[in-house]
Amino acid sequence: MSWGTELWDQFDNLEKHTQWGIDILEKYIKFVKERTEIELSYAKQLRNLSKKYQPKKNSKEEEEYKYTACKAFLSTLNEMNDYAGQHEVISENMTSQITVDLMRYVQELKQERKSNFHDGRKAQQHIETCWKQLESSKRRFERDCKEADRAQQYFEKMDADINVTKADVEKARQQAQLRHQLAEDSKADYSSILQRFNQEQWEYYHTHIPTIFQKIQEMEERRIVRIGESMKTYAEVDRQVIPIIGKCLDGIVKAAESIDQKNDSQLVVEAYKSGFEPPGDIEFEDYTQPMKRTVSENSLSSSKEGKAELKFGGKSRGKLWPFIKKNKGATPEDFSNLPPEQRRKKLQQKVDDLNKEIQKEMDQRDAITKMKDVYLKNPQMGDPASLDHKLAEATQNIEKLRLETQKFEAWLAEVEGRLPARSEQARRQSGMYDGQTHPTVTNCAQDRESSPDGSYTEEQSQESELKVLATDFDDEFDDEEPLPAIGTCKALYTFEGQNEGTISVVEGETLSVIEEDKGDGWTRIRRSEDEEGYVPTSYVEVYLDKNAKGAKTYI
Repeated sequence: MSWGTELWDQFDNLEKHTQWGIDILEKYIKFVKERTEIELSYAKQLRNLSKKYQPKKNSKEEEEYKYTACKAFLSTLNEMNDYAGQHEVISENMTSQITVDLMRYVQELKQERKSNFHDGRKAQQHIETCWKQLESSKRRFERDCKEADRAQQYFEKMDADINVTKADVEKARQQAQLRHQLAEDSKADYSSILQRFNQEQWEYYHTHIPTIFQKIQEMEERRIVRIGESMKTYAEVDRQVIPIIGKCLDGIVKAAESIDQKNDSQLVVEAYKSGFEPPGDIEFEDYTQPMKRTVSENSLSSSKEGKAELKFGGKSRGKLWPFIKKNKGATPEDFSNLPPEQRRKKLQQKVDDLNKEIQKEMDQRDAITKMKDVYLKNPQMGDPASLDHKLAEATQNIEKLRLETQKFEAWLAEVEGRLPARSEQARRQSGMYDGQTHPTVTNCAQDRESSPDGSYTEEQSQESELKVLATDFDDEFDDEEPLPAIGTCKALYTFEGQNEGTISVVEGETLSVIEEDKGDGWTRIRRSEDEEGYVPTSYVEVYLDKNAKGAKTYI
């Protein structure tokens, strides 16, 4: 099967077909190129998706990733990032192995096709020229033959006419002979051109055209083979990344299998365990006895007006920590706003961080010292005195960090000494707070606040102390008779009394003192007959009446 013999007369159709073949190849190139763009876009979207859900550094989200389920999710995000990388590999390989290669081949194919069809048109033009020459010689031979016949007839007519002179007859005879000679010459020329044309035509249809069409056929078959190879490469590029994609998916499955619900439950306990013991039973208060109304250790008392009043230094205060509202504000430096167990963890973490900073500063100091020794041995490398300032600064930083570490270690030792499960006495004292002085008055007030989410405050720390002093009934509320004023006070700062038993004051306001600070950091004051409560002692300046009942004498 050969196009040269089978399609010898289909030059134009072959030209259209080969152009269609090139168009198909270019369409396939465009398809692969769009596929690479899709792969790149998909990889980019996967990377953005993975990045979007990555935990932010130094944020609460990062702390959540200690749970195995969150760790598995983080592993999934990382595997998806690698998964996206494989789609980028697909795009790169398809571009280099298919698109670029085929685009170069298309240019070569167009050039080859142009050359082959140029040769075909040249052969066509040559045979057409030979045909025109044949036609021209044929027409000339026909014309000469007709003119020779007319000249012969004219001679015969003149020769038969008796009235024509002999000279005219001779002239006609010579003209007839000339025309016959021209006709013979035209005949010979026509015969020669016809023979030559037949030879050219045979070579055209049996040699030139078959050769040219054979080249075109081979060119077209190479194109078909090439597009088939490209399709195989297209599939192979995908197949090459399947093992790696499989590993990514296996990594996700492995991460999912590593999820440990029991471990996560234990982490929840470690994260939120307060270290407190549940409150005991509330004792029955008998109001039928003609005795002064007392406040039991575990009671929730309220005034006649329905307004709750709690004595912060009394027995009820430490028992009500789960029900008291949270007073938002800055976190104390010693984390005293946290429950004992959480406070211990925070302090331990702070000590570890400070030790790391100390080690870092010591490494830096050692490096500076070594550099100084090098400068002393080789003065041309630098001035040793230039490092004294940095060395002194590093030493000073180490000393500051050590002092800071000692401070937090002292708080840590204090908390660890009060944690439960050591002895009954230690268990009773697990919530005690030593009244550590804080840098600012605001912290002092906030340290005595409590929150429903289990945050630890100085009020809570007094719970065990209140248990030990359960027999102390000196500071009971008397709902029947208002307590007498034992002095006055002036508010140094504004205080928002958001908790039960507290009262709000405005800076500069003067109020009556009805109960002084019993060592718990709170003073009971009154604004009017039915409006009284507690404020932080550090928020007011107290002026006690020395003659008042219950007032202490200060030296």
